[in-house]
Amino acid sequence: GELAVLKYNGSLPNGDRGRRKSRFALYKRPKPNGVKPSTVHVISTPQASKGIFNESSVLTDTVTETTLNSESHGPTRLKMTALAVSCKGQHSISYTLSRNQTVVVEYTHDKDTDMFQIGRSTESPIDFVVTDTVSGSQSNDETQITQSTISRFACRIVCDRSPPYTARIYAAGFDSSKNIFLGEKAAKWKNPDGHMDGLTTNGVLVMHPRGGFTEESKPGVWREISVCGDVYTLRETRSAQQRGKLVENETNVLQDGSLVDLCGATLLWRTADGLFHTPTQKHIEALRQEINAARPQCPVGLNTLAFPSINRKDVVEEKQPWAYLSCGHVHGYHNWGHRSDTEANERECPMCRTVGPYVPLWLGCEAGFYVDAGPPTHTFSPCGHVCSEKTGKYWSQIPLPHGTHAFHAACPFCAIQLNGEQGIIKLIFQGPID
Repeated sequence: GELAVLKYNGSLPNGDRGRRKSRFALYKRPKPNGVKPSTVHVISTPQASKGIFNESSVLTDTVTETTLNSESHGPTRLKMTALAVSCKGQHSISYTLSRNQTVVVEYTHDKDTDMFQIGRSTESPIDFVVTDTVSGSQSNDETQITQSTISRFACRIVCDRSPPYTARIYAAGFDSSKNIFLGEKAAKWKNPDGHMDGLTTNGVLVMHPRGGFTEESKPGVWREISVCGDVYTLRETRSAQQRGKLVENETNVLQDGSLVDLCGATLLWRTADGLFHTPTQKHIEALRQEINAARPQCPVGLNTLAFPSINRKDVVEEKQPWAYLSCGHVHGYHNWGHRSDTEANERECPMCRTVGPYVPLWLGCEAGFYVDAGPPTHTFSPCGHVCSEKTGKYWSQIPLPHGTHAFHAACPFCAIQLNGEQGIIKLIFQGPID
């Protein structure tokens, strides 16, 4: 399958580089790197005892409960816990229950699955580096990372290596020492069957659309995914201590069109089969050329308009079509019709006298966001990204997480919040007079 980050219309602003790009394809690995839970260790560190930390007690012991006596607590004790397990070169998840007790779940190699990790860390365990850029910000990568609410090791996707290549999502990723640490403040608990589970600070939210990712699809319900892959209702706010309710009849299996929100970036999951039925970059380019070949004209200036090529999608060109968003009439750029000095973008359409924003139009280039192969007839408001009618209607119905507890519909091509009742406008082009 493939993950595409909402907001980037086909590529990152400075271009895709290495593991930092606008979309990421998941392929079967040459060798499986999946892991599955195996041994559980309960590690106690009574303050009263004067014992010495003995590494070999975890290394040689395979019983489910191992006690390490030590005076140290906090980060040092956690490091010792990690050391004990990482000496075996194994993955592990540490749940700190109190200053005196930590449960460590060891993970063992799984020859039937491949694991892919996503987060904002650039360390080697992360396969897909995702940062959240503030809308309209031109700041460099470093300032963006310090402001980020995306976890360094945000989530992991585990895919079966045999058909139907089922992909499952889990909160949190393993760090460079192959560990996941859930500190004292993280929400965590013991399930009735005895296994430990927890949530990450800002959570990993998933929404599966009803009816797949097609023209007929409807938005599903946002849920939170736990570290072990269980499905919960949302917390009151993103980082609240109290977990939601377990949703027993839903799973962490990703479907075509599933949305994954990492609190700062939202990703769209497309299955290989779904992408096979989706318009390609070539198809979108053909639609662009078809519109331009029809020679749409500005009804006032009578000059011919043309959508710029896909690799020129950030520079307003002379022939660029512009539209009045209140009525949808398409024009070339002109400087008249201002209705007030205060509202710089409030203009009166010369065709129908409707007053509203006047913006340049851009073609939506990220093919994975389209639910059908229809012609680009509608624009999102207020950004001016143009796509097919059904794609526009689909995204205008989807509440995307925003901040810690708000949701609103947004344009998938730029992530700007939509305006108006519909969020999309039908465009009215004028053909050549001759």
